[in-house]
Amino acid sequence: MQAIELFQTSTVTLTVTVFIFGLLIGSFLNVVIFRLPVMMKNSWTIEASEFLELKVPKLDKINLIKPDSTCPKCGHKIRAWENIPVISYLFLKGRCASCKTGISLRYPTIELITAGLSALIAWQFGWSMQTVYLLAFVWVLISLTMIDFDTQLLPDSLVLPLLWLGLIANLSSTFTSLNEAVIGAIAGYLSLWLVYWLFKLTTGKEGMGYGDFKLFAAFGAWFGWQSLPLIILLSAAVGSVIGIGLILIKGRDKNIPIPFGPYLCGAALVYIFWGEYITQWYLGTLQI
Repeated sequence: MQAIELFQTSTVTLTVTVFIFGLLIGSFLNVVIFRLPVMMKNSWTIEASEFLELKVPKLDKINLIKPDSTCPKCGHKIRAWENIPVISYLFLKGRCASCKTGISLRYPTIELITAGLSALIAWQFGWSMQTVYLLAFVWVLISLTMIDFDTQLLPDSLVLPLLWLGLIANLSSTFTSLNEAVIGAIAGYLSLWLVYWLFKLTTGKEGMGYGDFKLFAAFGAWFGWQSLPLIILLSAAVGSVIGIGLILIKGRDKNIPIPFGPYLCGAALVYIFWGEYITQWYLGTLQI
């Protein structure tokens, strides 16, 4: 009880605690980001083999818990002290304790981003149910962003629970009314679905995947239909700038698809922290 009272009265204590906890969650998200696509691929392989009545190939058993993490180069089992978020990376100087192969900077970066965003939520929303729900929201978004970036997949196992959690949160109008959340989920899905088919009928190409529809529907379920125009505008603006930059700077083939999920997720994060201010600023410019 004293700890709860301390969190209620001291935003600094809450923020620091959430930051430390966010580092641990970030370490787990690294596992999710790497293993979930592998789990999906294994599942598809088994289902396809059974459907085609082929011999099911022998696949390594993998889930989010087992097997234990190892060095991909030498197979060295990562010990507990080597798996402390950020600290172990610095202590090991970014190299495997056994074979000295370099460890990607991506791992501590995701840990720090997760901790930083978690702390920012705690600082802005304090000790509240909004903080609890938004922490889960942000953790899922970080996973989706990296998985989509790596594989151009938005797993239903993450997106659909996110949608349902938004509706559950708004049973008590945590972010918006339940009616607006339901309308937001419907509008989010149908709006991108219509854009997808208009683009396909016009160009003969697929401009985005069905995972994007579901993700946008999830945002509508969390924040209501009113949030959708700003989120889609922000995501389109960021996507256009980054996409054009990749083409001009790195010479990326414009015909190679760029995942849209990370831009949707980034726009949703901007909406959480600054959506109200952006909307007020925009409405103020209209009045002028």
